[in-house]
Amino acid sequence: MASKQKIVVSDVSKKYRLFSNKTDRLLASLLPFSKGSRDEFFALRNIHFTAHEGDIVGIIGKNGSGKSTLLKIIAGITTPTSGSCQTFGKVIPLIELGAGFHPELTGRENIYFYTSILGFKKHEMNGIVEDVIAFADIGRFIDQPVKMYSSGMKARLSFSVSVFINPDILIVDEILSVGDESFKNKSNEKIKSLFKSGKTILFVTHSLGAMASLCNRGVLMDHGQLIGDGTPQEIIKQYQEINRQLQPLAP
Repeated sequence: MASKQKIVVSDVSKKYRLFSNKTDRLLASLLPFSKGSRDEFFALRNIHFTAHEGDIVGIIGKNGSGKSTLLKIIAGITTPTSGSCQTFGKVIPLIELGAGFHPELTGRENIYFYTSILGFKKHEMNGIVEDVIAFADIGRFIDQPVKMYSSGMKARLSFSVSVFINPDILIVDEILSVGDESFKNKSNEKIKSLFKSGKTILFVTHSLGAMASLCNRGVLMDHGQLIGDGTPQEIIKQYQEINRQLQPLAP
């Protein structure tokens, strides 16, 4: 039986206006239909993409190719200029480190605070809080304000909360590159366990090894367009071929 669709992106484009100076930007905000010195930049152009239940999709491409913009649209953080995006199930974005955390609250308090924003009740979290804390493994800092945390500690806690609240769709933007080798390995194993339980995971990465070991599907993006969609091995080969063509010839 065919697996269920969890993400459907239909003809999505995302356009930004670039202004040559602050005056033009201010004028556009006050008078949006006024003429001024501006250019248009397409971060995404006519993207079609579908992910099914159980897919772990690795998304690769050069910096500025539109990978993070696509994830933010799927997560509902950014709206497309045109086209549509549908998700089916509980979506947890792990995109910006510590996003949703209150800097004055402790790590323990932020577990409840962040999950309440996502619609969870305190009694629903009581049973997994200790699991989240144990997985994050930040020691006594769990009871210190988050404003004292390093980016690595925020990443560990963010990841731990996200994977233990049992999302249907997990969206990860290079987060697994943060932290020591032990935490990376533990996170990879957790991702694999989510895959085996039928979760859908989108994973932006610059690591071809991570794509090959974690994903069952790969997507290649370039200049805001989706130019490849296939097995991780196929997409890695296509990515390497593009980079090889861009290498300058030796003198």
